[in-house]
This record gives sequence, C-alpha cells and structure tokens, in this order.
Amino acid sequence: MRWVLIGASTIAAQYMIPALRAHGGEIITVVSGSWGRGADFAVKHGITRPGTDVQEAVSDADVDAVYISTTNEKHLPQALAAIAAGKHVLCEKPLAMSVADAASMVRAAEQKGVVFATNHHLRCSGSHRAVRQLVRDGRIGRVLSLRLHHAVHLPANLQGWRINSPAEGGGVIPDITVHDADVARFLLDEDPKSVVAQMTSSGLGQGVEDSAMSVWAMPSGTMVMSHESFTHPFAGSGLEVHGTEGSIFARNVMTQNPIGEIELVTAAGRERVGYEPYDLYGEAVRCFHEAAAGRGEPAATGWDGVKSLAVALAVREAAATGARVDVHYGDVK
Repeated sequence: MRWVLIGASTIAAQYMIPALRAHGGEIITVVSGSWGRGADFAVKHGITRPGTDVQEAVSDADVDAVYISTTNEKHLPQALAAIAAGKHVLCEKPLAMSVADAASMVRAAEQKGVVFATNHHLRCSGSHRAVRQLVRDGRIGRVLSLRLHHAVHLPANLQGWRINSPAEGGGVIPDITVHDADVARFLLDEDPKSVVAQMTSSGLGQGVEDSAMSVWAMPSGTMVMSHESFTHPFAGSGLEVHGTEGSIFARNVMTQNPIGEIELVTAAGRERVGYEPYDLYGEAVRCFHEAAAGRGEPAATGWDGVKSLAVALAVREAAATGARVDVHYGDVK
C-alpha cells in the first residue's frame, strides 16, 4: 500500500514509518506546513517527495492511503480532502475538535467507500488484549471497577502546543484522556454514560489543563477511575480491573511500547499472565491494510474515535462546570 504522511511529526518518525514499512507500506510523500521541516524530514527518513500542499498530495493517483498526525484542529479538513480524493485514512486521535466534526469525517468515508480508522494504539497491544480476554473469559467474575493510571511526564520535545494552545487542541484531556476512554471501551465492551471530573494546571499547562482525574459510570454499573497528567515523571502507568472473583493488575502497560507485566489475583493465588509483545503500531497498520483489502475492520474504527472523543469532551465539560455530565455520542453507531 502506498501512503502519504500528512504531518512531519514525532510519532510518524518514531513509530509509524517503521510500522508502515515493516508491513509492506511505501511512503510516497510527506506533507508539512513548513517546506524546510518537510524537506529535512523527507531526507532523514528516505522519503523522495516532500510537499506543503495537502490537496496535491492526496490527489496523487499513485497513493492508496493517508496517515494524518498534524495538530488536532487540522484533522477535519485534511481528512475530508483525503476522503474526497478516494483515499483510505488512518487519523491520529482525537479525530477532531468536536463530536459532530469527527462523525462527519466517518460518514464521509462511508459514503465514499473508503476505510477510515483511528490510531488508538493501546488496544493494539498484546497486554491490553490479554486483559480483555481475561475479562471476557470471566476469570474475575462480574466487573466492579476499572482504574486507569496514565499520569506521565511529557518530554520537552513534545510539549509545545500540547501545553499552551487551546486552538490547536492542547491539554492532557484531548491528548491522553481520549486514549483512556478507548481503553475502557475496549476492555469492558460498553460505553461510559456519565462522568464527573476535575482538572488543573500543575506545572506545565499554560492556558490548558495538564492534569485531570475523573470517574465514569458505565451502563452495567461498573465504575471507572481515570487519572491523566503531563507532570508525573515517576508515577508509572497501568490499569487494574477488579471483579467479584478476582483482580487484574497490569503494570506499565499504558505505553507506546510492548512492555509491562500482568498479574491475575484470585482465591487460588497469584498468576503471571503472558502476552505476545508485538509492535503496537505494526499491529494497527496490519489491521488497517487488511481492512483496506476488504478483510475485516481496522483495530480502531472511525466510530471508535468518535466515541473516545465524546468521553474526553464530557470529562473536560464536567471538570469545567463541576457537574456530572452525560456523555453525548450523537447518532453514532
């Protein structure tokens, strides 16, 4: 499959380019808002054609698919341009700045008959899939609660707009809470119905929140506690799923790399749970290529991206108002 990269981003450089090439993808063009940045990126990563014109790049007849990793406010017009040109699209989260805009992208892709996917990498990890299987197999009985610990330290090279630009979609909620929303949906197979939350700026945020805590109510009665931050260098990450017959402790698994440990605790004792430590982004690309070939769905669909955004926006509204907020999914499938 032949790809255009829209965004000369760190995630493209560190994760997506190796994943695309490992699964037979050929990168035709990289588009950047800065010609110099795009040209330097192209040379560094062996891409022959840098550019600054999105429309020109997505109109190329040699291109099959587009990967979008620009700042959040640009996703909507860039995705719609690619879809209109008949290209499959893999878009970074959050898909857009509003649920309505995100849903419009997915509907446009459906009408055009192209694949549209969200790059939610965590559901592609062997660790998260192992936890999900334990839950589905009833190993911990009825699920009572899920705790998500995703408080990290944002590296200096990634700070920029993420800590100071509301207009570009900055803040820890659109950056990390949206991932945790997808994790909860993936592990529990249900959608949060309401949230309560608080947010603050605890050292990095300049006009946006850099830390948030929230509690989500699920239709089944399961409670979800979620903690995200840009300011915690030593907290580690992980998740815990607690049920009537046992608990699952997954440590250091809220990461872009295939690391971490899983332990199942029941009346029978403690059990180390193994999993396949494959590349998360490689798995996302593999599933996307299969979907584009008409074999199944991508790992995270466009509608998955719409729903995770809806939860994140509800968390931000709840934190801003101090009130419980229902999650509004619109007419999402």
